[in-house]
Amino acid sequence: MTVLTFIAFTLLVAIISYYATRKTDESSADGYFLGGRSLTAGVIAGSLLLTNLSTEQIVGLNGSAYESGLSVMAWETLAAIAMVVTALFLLPRYLKGGLTTVPQFLAKRFDVTTKTITSGLFLTGYAVVLLPVILYSGSVALSGMFNVPDALGITETQSIWLCVFSIGIIGSIYAIFGGLKAVAVSDTINAIGLLIGGLLIPVFGLLAIGDGSITEGITTLTTSHPEKFKSMGGPTDPVPFHTIFTGMMLVQLFYWGTNQQIIQRALAAKNLKEGQKGLLLASFIKILGPIIVVLPGLIAYHMFSGNLSTVDQAYPALVAEVLPPVLLGFFAAVIFGAILSSFNSVLNSSVTLFGIDIYKQHINAEADEKLVVKRGKTFGIILAIAAMFIAPLIANAGSLFDYLQEINGIYSIPILTIIVVGFLTKRVPAIAAKIGLLSGSILYIISQFILQPHFVSKAVAEANANGITDAATLKAIESQAYFGLHYLDVMAILFLLNVAIMLLIGKFMPRKEAYVQEYTEQVEITPWSKAKPVGALVVIIVVSIYIYFR
Repeated sequence: MTVLTFIAFTLLVAIISYYATRKTDESSADGYFLGGRSLTAGVIAGSLLLTNLSTEQIVGLNGSAYESGLSVMAWETLAAIAMVVTALFLLPRYLKGGLTTVPQFLAKRFDVTTKTITSGLFLTGYAVVLLPVILYSGSVALSGMFNVPDALGITETQSIWLCVFSIGIIGSIYAIFGGLKAVAVSDTINAIGLLIGGLLIPVFGLLAIGDGSITEGITTLTTSHPEKFKSMGGPTDPVPFHTIFTGMMLVQLFYWGTNQQIIQRALAAKNLKEGQKGLLLASFIKILGPIIVVLPGLIAYHMFSGNLSTVDQAYPALVAEVLPPVLLGFFAAVIFGAILSSFNSVLNSSVTLFGIDIYKQHINAEADEKLVVKRGKTFGIILAIAAMFIAPLIANAGSLFDYLQEINGIYSIPILTIIVVGFLTKRVPAIAAKIGLLSGSILYIISQFILQPHFVSKAVAEANANGITDAATLKAIESQAYFGLHYLDVMAILFLLNVAIMLLIGKFMPRKEAYVQEYTEQVEITPWSKAKPVGALVVIIVVSIYIYFR
């Protein structure tokens, strides 16, 4: 029954996606890379949410909540504010320029070399880290959910290889042969399933600990573990409260406003109104994100008395404990959709970046749109195959997930810096952007991968020499060893430093002519009349949540 339900829902998504996209002209760049610039608000919102939500986030954030409590909700709730900023400030400028990729703006604002460097940074991050990690984490989840080794009489390693190639091939079909619209439509359907399935887990969990009553379950949870319901994280928590005002918002703005994997959905909007509506609808739903990716971890902490061997077991253990068997196939299909969404979204964005920013720009400038799409698809196939072979070889993936946010700072903050300065100034030259990218990356690497480990190891060694072995005490010492700086603080410091460097260069070596963005008239850019009040409402709700759970 579980397998039949899984297959039925998965096929339903595929059939609907096919019929929704069969008339889209995918021989043109806009048709393939941006779905013909035809996406409406609902499709944009659904695709944004499911592209963001995948197994490493569902399992990882719930594991962090299991260990540290409600403070990790910042990764979800503050995303809503970043989407508001994107909708009101960045998207109008992107659509005015008729952009297909974010680096295209950098070519117009600075120069082609800046664009190429940025595209290369994106592609490197996607190819080396994101695609293999998504495949591996998704395969581990599905292999465990269906108990594939026992069901097929194969080893755990063989099961991972099988799942990796299954996800990779199906995801590639959507992303490479269907284009962005197929990805977006399948994402929307799966987003509905994920919201339903994701909400069922905490509902059944609260019913279980509340003896059949959700309200009793909430009361039991909050009274038994009040320390877990504090929105303001302490110095040793994954998200200390002060970092919300330093690097956290910068990371969120990069992810939701400049990351090609995400913003490509909004770039494909039929007009600015639909794009803003889609982003703001997604921001409202994102506020509810902690119900899916934080609350289950808190329920698991109560249900298993905090005795699980690893924190990442919290979500899978809770699902196995509370979800009725008849719903397991449906939920497995939803998780499968979430895995596919992240994989095919990154792959489609990689194809777009290569086709538009690399092949057309540097390999064959005379290529027509049909050839650009064809070469992009070829690159996508090669990239997908490479990721499928790399993914099963990833060892100790759990620790890698915790490391990803920190590693991404190598390129995320430098890219965000040059985009922000590019939009807000008119005479900062191209050389400033190149220096900003270079200095931001190098200084971050020196800080986080040379200086920080040195100070931490020195502090721990001194603590051990003084007979300090308590885990909590050592954790506190580690958090303060590097001048009390969290990696999010370092991001904020380097962002301000890079902005200052770029402005200083702009003062003494300004562009000869001020940059003026031209309106390409590819889409209507009349803003949604209710965008600002709706955005203000989102911000008020987020602030209210923090005040309530302070």
